[in-house]
Amino acid sequence: MFHNHCAVLTEEYRGDLLDLIHEGYVCVVDEKGNVIRHAGDPETMVYYRSASKPFQALPIIAMGLDKKYGLTDEETVIFSGSHLGEPFHVDAITSIAKKAGLDLEQLIMKPTVPGSTSANEERIRQGLPKAKIYHNCSGKHTGAMLIQKELDPAHVEDYWKVDSAAQKEILRTIAALSEFPAEQTGIGIDGCGVPVFAVPMKHIAIAFKNIACIDTIADDALRAAAQRYIPRIHRYPLMMRGTGFLCSLINYDPNLVAKGGANGVYGIGLKKERIGISFKLKDGTEAVWPIIIKEIFKQIGYHNEDTDHMLDSLNSGTILNDNGTPVGTCKAVFQLK
Repeated sequence: MFHNHCAVLTEEYRGDLLDLIHEGYVCVVDEKGNVIRHAGDPETMVYYRSASKPFQALPIIAMGLDKKYGLTDEETVIFSGSHLGEPFHVDAITSIAKKAGLDLEQLIMKPTVPGSTSANEERIRQGLPKAKIYHNCSGKHTGAMLIQKELDPAHVEDYWKVDSAAQKEILRTIAALSEFPAEQTGIGIDGCGVPVFAVPMKHIAIAFKNIACIDTIADDALRAAAQRYIPRIHRYPLMMRGTGFLCSLINYDPNLVAKGGANGVYGIGLKKERIGISFKLKDGTEAVWPIIIKEIFKQIGYHNEDTDHMLDSLNSGTILNDNGTPVGTCKAVFQLK
């Protein structure tokens, strides 16, 4: 999966001793999809994981299924989200299923608990059982069920299968946005049970550039869908993840469209600068995401005071122990070439 050539992205010191390094890849592309800055090999194949969710949502909009079923703009953003099972997340998916006549028991994942501690504590207080809807990918799955219902209504429950009509359409969409051939796209099975797609780092950056610079999307229907859909992410960023988390907070910046995925992968599109960014931590860590994003922005000259403060609030680079005592530092050490 990985090429040999990666870069050390961050170093963590405990006291004066280098305690941990995180290696990985960073890639920045311009509006034409050319690599303009990078650390590590931009041709490294990487699974999108949940970073592909904003692209997976576009066929729903392109087919007009949001209008067909009377979905609110806010509800549709959950298709792009890795939600924490907060009440407004659960309400959105419940409402979508009701409007579209979907059976949420047909979701492929096992029942689980909300990712939000407060939401899970409330579930326990109310004596509610585990449920499939609490899974952080249930929005994406509900969207895939909608696509499947439209394309193959007799087999809605097969929405998760790699050869289903829904997943073929999702692969076609991801290939189009990534500008990478569908037949060369790596396909595995994601944590939530649906197919997961791998493309080179460069092409993840291209895909995020495309949803930030929507006029560069070649496919007419997907371009029109993105024009309708992407602004909703900025209006309802809490649907992207949840209260106090990076994937929600970063999309409050109207110039950025961003989404992360499991095992350390992240994509960001910048509208005014007309560039796309992807990065991946080779060991799958996510804690240092804010430090890496802030350093990339610094090196490419992107400055938004609110966004910088937000990134610092999530990880300032100071390592605290369980008692809240500073015991070390984490810093970005990569230089984009």
